[in-house]
Amino acid sequence: MKILYAIQGTGNGHISRAREIVPLLQQYGEVDLLVSGTEAEVSLSQPLKYRFHGFSFVFGTKGGVDNWATFKIMNLPQLWKDMHSIPLKQYDLIINDFEPVSAWACRLQKIPSVSLSHQCSFVSPKTPRPDKWNYAEWLFKYYSPTTHHIGFHFERYDDFIHTPVIRSEIRNLETSNNGHYTVYLPAYDDKTLLKYLKDTGVEWHIFSKRQKTPYREGNVHICPVNNQEFNKSLASCAGLLTGGGFEGPAEALFLQKKVMMIPMTGQYEQRCNALAASRLGVPVVNGIDEHFATPLNNWLADDKKVIVNFPDETAQVIHNMIEKYAKQ
Repeated sequence: MKILYAIQGTGNGHISRAREIVPLLQQYGEVDLLVSGTEAEVSLSQPLKYRFHGFSFVFGTKGGVDNWATFKIMNLPQLWKDMHSIPLKQYDLIINDFEPVSAWACRLQKIPSVSLSHQCSFVSPKTPRPDKWNYAEWLFKYYSPTTHHIGFHFERYDDFIHTPVIRSEIRNLETSNNGHYTVYLPAYDDKTLLKYLKDTGVEWHIFSKRQKTPYREGNVHICPVNNQEFNKSLASCAGLLTGGGFEGPAEALFLQKKVMMIPMTGQYEQRCNALAASRLGVPVVNGIDEHFATPLNNWLADDKKVIVNFPDETAQVIHNMIEKYAKQ
């Protein structure tokens, strides 16, 4: 069997999940990997068959997307060319993790594909989202359209939605509480974070997209994004301060760490994720401003943890997908 696995390269969550899924897929046949996007720091262990520019969003420094930088890297002619360059018909199964190049290539050629992603959970109206409709619902529907859906979210909101893929390297971590807090907020610059985290009486480990070498200011350590070092910090922290992503909060909750989420400004999916997490009991703050100190200090003082049940069912999900959707 020949499988194409196409992965979104904006942010680290998609690549992190793929690190767990690729070895499982390889048990069923030859796997070609495709990545598009420009904003991930982590990488796969296996070589890529296809690497495309794709359609990425660039993180800003004040809590949201940098729209101008996103526009400048956009290359629609290249996107169109890349869509027509993939030899799709040679594959027995095409799997898509919110990756637009292969998704639209399949749609144009009327070839079935399976979304295996967090984003496809929003196909269901039962998945939590704010009451007010947002144009980003079109992104969920048309950014990487597929014919079949297997979703992941904090809870099983529908029959095709599963609990998060927790990587084996996270499941096997020995946890402790050394008292520090881990931070991953890629849409904020280090100076903004330092302003509010210094002199709080606790140690902070900020993992920064903008730093190539680590440094320290008082009680705050600023480190380049590194998968191994991040996992080490997360395993031994008291809590995670992070954005409105999915994989990072899910892994922290699995490790029974406190979590506070700050969804990116204007990022609808992150608002949806934060809403879902808040229903579990995770505190959510809408942004970092002059009022941020109060909810931050309340969170630091509160030892309440959110208890979740994220069973290890990824292998079974992959097996069921192969049985149902692969060419026989």
